[in-house]
Amino acid sequence: MRNTARWAATLGLTATAVCGPLAGASLASPAPAPASLYAPSALVLVGHGESAATTSPLRAVTLTCAPTATGTHPAAGAACAELRHAGGDFDALSAADGVMCTREYAPVTITVDGVWQGRRLSYERTFANECVKNAGSASVFTF
Repeated sequence: MRNTARWAATLGLTATAVCGPLAGASLASPAPAPASLYAPSALVLVGHGESAATTSPLRAVTLTCAPTATGTHPAAGAACAELRHAGGDFDALSAADGVMCTREYAPVTITVDGVWQGRRLSYERTFANECVKNAGSASVFTF
């Protein structure tokens, strides 16, 4: 009986020594997973009157492009595709072909703040009027 008790105690201690670290690892919380596999791309586009510094915003939209196109921008998917094609460079956006605008001067200023593919972004541009602003890109500035 003595050998049986010693054998059971040895077996119990061996099982604890071998399986204990395995059980502890399963109880430990896993490393936090990254929030996304994509670099963030989230922007706020604001339309002002004559100047962003001196006038109140007239309208504002949000645009999130990674992992999917979402936000309050009326054409989020097309705007994200256009920005991806331009590499996130608002100055590289191509104007729509064949658009005819009047020479009326009613300035519209667009400001963009946010993050594009993990890089901080700030942009401001004043267009001569609403028509010129909308012609400045196929969909990014049409809000």
